Formats: sequence, C-alpha cells, structure tokens
Amino acid sequence: MNVLMFGATGMLGQGTLRECLLDPSVTRVLAVGRRATGQRHPKLREIVVPEVADLSAVAPELAGFDACFFCLGVSSARMTEARYTALTRDLTLSVARTLLPLNPGMTFVYVSGTGADSSEHGRVMWARVRGETENALLKMPFKAVYVFRPAVILPLHGITSSTRLYRVLYGVMRPLAPLMRRLAPSYVTTTDQFGRAMLKVARDGHPTPILESRDIVHV
Repeated sequence: MNVLMFGATGMLGQGTLRECLLDPSVTRVLAVGRRATGQRHPKLREIVVPEVADLSAVAPELAGFDACFFCLGVSSARMTEARYTALTRDLTLSVARTLLPLNPGMTFVYVSGTGADSSEHGRVMWARVRGETENALLKMPFKAVYVFRPAVILPLHGITSSTRLYRVLYGVMRPLAPLMRRLAPSYVTTTDQFGRAMLKVARDGHPTPILESRDIVHV
C-alpha cells in the first residue's frame, strides 16, 4: 500500500506515520506539509510546501497512492469562525479535490474529533465546521471515505503535541492514564493504536464511514 500523509508533524500524524513505517504492508509514504518531520526512513519521502491549500506545483507527484491519511488540524481557540473554516473545511476540501482526479481508487481517511456536528446547525462553532467538512468529504467519489472521531489520545514513544495547551493537559493526564483506560476503555486510545486503526480501515474498510472513539478502539 502506498500512503499519502498530511499533518505528519502533529501528534496523531506522528503516531500514524510511525505505524506506517513499521507496517510491512506499506510500501512507501509521502508526507506533505509546511514543515519536515525530521525523520529518515527508506519508505519515507517528504514534500515541504509553503501552502498546503495550493498543491498545484506538486500535483504530478501526488498520483499513484492507495490511501490518504489527513491528520492536519488546528485548535479553534481564540479563532473566528471564518478563519477556522478556512483552515479546516476549505483547506481539507481543496486537498481532496486535488487528489481525487489523480487517485480515483484512493481511500481518504479524515481525522475529525469526537462531538463533530453532522447536522451542521449546532451551537458549537468547531463542531459545526468539522461536521460540514465531514459531510462534504463523504459525498466525494473516492473509492471510500472514512472519518475518525477520536476522543482521548495518549501519546507514546516520545510523541508530543505541537500545541502547548495540549502538552500541558497530556502531562497532567499521563499519571492517570491506566485508571482512565480501565474506567473508560472505549474513549481512550494511544497514538500507536490509533495509527494501526487508520491502516486497518484503509486496507480492509469498515461497516460505517464514521468511526467514533469506541469504533477506533475496537478496530
């Protein structure tokens, strides 16, 4: 399987990239983003672009992939709806529209979040925008589209979030991790478990296009 990744420098992207590089069924990985991952591996190639929303200059290099793992995302904290929409819905759909004619047999896996609002009419801005993004992707004629809605993710293997607030929260949560996993096993997963779930769904499919945290844990 040839894998295309966006957001490989984020926490979930790091975890997913790690599992891709470890998995013998993955032949090659192309990571596209504004920053390099800093990793070196025979399977891995990277393209650094100034703006992910405009891939026209590198489009010929984005063909021939079986799966796209779109792990790119931003926090909505202190952000207007217009700005968050541009960085979430508009950017994601721009990438998907570029990839579709190049890879009609691709499985597109989008990382959203628990609480995303599929109705598109809820009060919570980020949830509404995420829901709009999910709905638009699910209408696109890829081979398949899957939406992952993780809840609590515990980073392993030295992986960290690029968002300071999240790093602080994960630092507080880490001692409580074993208790959290016992009390709420369907809502807590790890970065390596998450990455393996992404790969399995891309390879084998899933009965439902939207996977909530409990589905991700049990893939």
